[in-house]
Amino acid sequence: MTSDADRRTIRGAHYSLSWKTGPNGLIRSPYFEFSDADGARWMRLSALSSAHTLQARDEAMLLSEPEVREEPEAIVVTVRTESSAWRERILEIRCTPEGIELAIEAEGRGDLTDVTLLGGDGILPTGASGTFRSGFDAQSLSVPSPTEPVAFIRPIWSAASLGVVGDADPGRLNGIFSPPPLALAFGRSPATDPFEPGPGPWLGGWLRDAVDRLGFTVLRFDPVDDGALLRLTYEGHTAVDGRWRSPTVVLRPVASPADALHRYRDDLVHHGFAPSEPIATRPWWLEPIFCGWGAQVARGGAPAPDLCRQEIYDEFLHTLDAASLDPGTVVIDDRWQAQYGTAEPDADAWPDMRGWIARQHAEGRKVLLWWKAWDPTGLPAAECITDAAGRPVAVDPGSPAYRARLERIIEHLLSPEGLDADGFKVDFTQRTPSGTMMRSAPDSDGPWGIAALHRLVAHLHDTAVRLKPDALIITHTVHPSFGDVAGMIRTNDVLEHDTAGRPVSVAAQLRARHEIVAAVLPQHPVDTDQWPMPSRDEWLDYARMQGGLGVPALYYLERVGAADEPIDVEHLAEIARVWDEYRGSLK
Repeated sequence: MTSDADRRTIRGAHYSLSWKTGPNGLIRSPYFEFSDADGARWMRLSALSSAHTLQARDEAMLLSEPEVREEPEAIVVTVRTESSAWRERILEIRCTPEGIELAIEAEGRGDLTDVTLLGGDGILPTGASGTFRSGFDAQSLSVPSPTEPVAFIRPIWSAASLGVVGDADPGRLNGIFSPPPLALAFGRSPATDPFEPGPGPWLGGWLRDAVDRLGFTVLRFDPVDDGALLRLTYEGHTAVDGRWRSPTVVLRPVASPADALHRYRDDLVHHGFAPSEPIATRPWWLEPIFCGWGAQVARGGAPAPDLCRQEIYDEFLHTLDAASLDPGTVVIDDRWQAQYGTAEPDADAWPDMRGWIARQHAEGRKVLLWWKAWDPTGLPAAECITDAAGRPVAVDPGSPAYRARLERIIEHLLSPEGLDADGFKVDFTQRTPSGTMMRSAPDSDGPWGIAALHRLVAHLHDTAVRLKPDALIITHTVHPSFGDVAGMIRTNDVLEHDTAGRPVSVAAQLRARHEIVAAVLPQHPVDTDQWPMPSRDEWLDYARMQGGLGVPALYYLERVGAADEPIDVEHLAEIARVWDEYRGSLK
C-alpha cells in the first residue's frame, strides 16, 4: 500500500485498487479504481451497496472515509455506511495477493429482499440519489449457463441470471443448469461468437459462501448502459436479527473464462464450501443410457407423459434388441407416477413395475426412475410451500413431515422389498419456489432458494444411498457445492437459436456445456442427454460426439426431429457403432 497527497493505492500481483482521499474523495464520489497490473482499469468499483428488507429500503445516507487494517495475508479496507434500514452497515474489501474480496455486513433486524453488491441505493453529498452501479471497462461477458438465445459469450451490457428459477417461457429459459456456477468473467475484447471468448486478459468474478447460506433464488448481473451491479433475490425469506454478512464477491484477473471456472471451484474447495473428492463412481454408471422421453414424444397421438407405459417400453426394448443395442441403464421417464408428489406407480400404465425392473436386472441392466423435483401433487398442504391463499406450490424440504414422507417413498421405490429400482434422474430443479408472498410449511425450518434445493436433493440422495449404496442420482445442478449430492451431472435440454435468430448446432452446445461441467465438477461423469434434436443429421452428429464427452444417452428410436424423419436400421447401427467404441474406451 502506498499513499500520496490525495490517493491511496493497494497493489497485488496482478491488480491495483486505489481511491481518492479527503473531502473531494470517496465520500463525495464513492468509487474505487480497480485496474490490472499495467494500470488499465477494469472497473470503477462502487462503494455503495444495499441490503433491502420487507420493512425498509436500504439507502446509504453517508459514507465514512475508508479505514485500512493489515492482516497477515491481506490488507482490508472498510467503509462504514449510515443506512436507512440498519443500525450499522459496512462494506469490506479484502485485498489479497491474487485479487479482491468484497462483502457487506449489516446489524439490526429485517427480512431480506434484494441484496445488491458492486452498487446500491444512496444519497450523495452532491445531491445525486437513486441507484448507483459500478462502471465496467470491459466489452464482453462470459455466462456459464445455457440460455435461449444461446449466448455463453455476450456483450457486457447484456443481463445474466444465474439461479434455480426458470422454465420455457420468455425471459425464463435460463434454468437449464439449476443452479449453474455462480461465476462470471469479463473480457476486454468484443463478443463476436456465442461460444468463443476473445483473447485475454479477463477478469473473473464469483460468489463464495456455504451452500446452506445461499438463501436467494437468483444471482443477477444487472446492467444499465455502461454500469452494472449484482443482485441477490432473497424474497423476504431470510430473517436477520443481529449481525448478518453477505456472500463474498471474489474478483481476480484470469487467463480465460475457463480459468475463472477452475479457480472458482478451487476457491470453494479451499474454503470448505465444496467437496474436494467426488462420490465414488460405480462402473455401471458409465454404461450407455436409454431414456424413453424422446421416443415417447416421437410416438405422438397422445401427450408424451401418457405414453410412459409398460407395454410401450417393452416395444422400445424390442427395437433396441433388434438393432443390437444393449443399454446398461434404462430411464423410465415422465410419467410413470399416478401423482408426482406421492410417486406411486400408475397401476394402469405400469401394472407390474417391480417385475419389469426385475426382468431388466436379469438382463444385466439397471433402471432409473425420472423424478420431478418440487412437485406437490397429492401431498397435504401442511408439508408444502404454499401461496398466499394456502394452496400448495412445492414440497417443503424444511418440513420434517415431508422429509419423513420422502424417506418412505424412496424406500418403496429402491429397496429390494419394494420396486428395487437403482436411482433417480432428477429433473425440474429449476422449479424452485420463488415469491415474497409464499409461505413455508408450519413445521419448516425455512430454507429458501439455492439452499432449499440443496436440502431437497441432499435428502433424496442420502436416503437413496443409505438404502442402496450404489444408487445413482443424476441431476443438472452444475454447482461445485452440489458435488456430494449428485453422482452424475446431466447437460440437460439443448436450445435453438443465437442472438441473431440463427439455428445453433446441438453438438456445439454439448461441447460448451461439457466444458463448464468439467471445470466445476471435474471428477463427475456426465450424462450427455439428447433432447430435443432438430433433425436426423444433427441427432447423428450429436450421438457421434457423446462418447468423447461423457456417457452416451439415447432418446430416439423410431422418428426424430422437427420434420419427423424416420430412424432406419442403418441409423441405429451407427448408434451401436458409437456405443461399441465408447465401451472399448472404458476398458
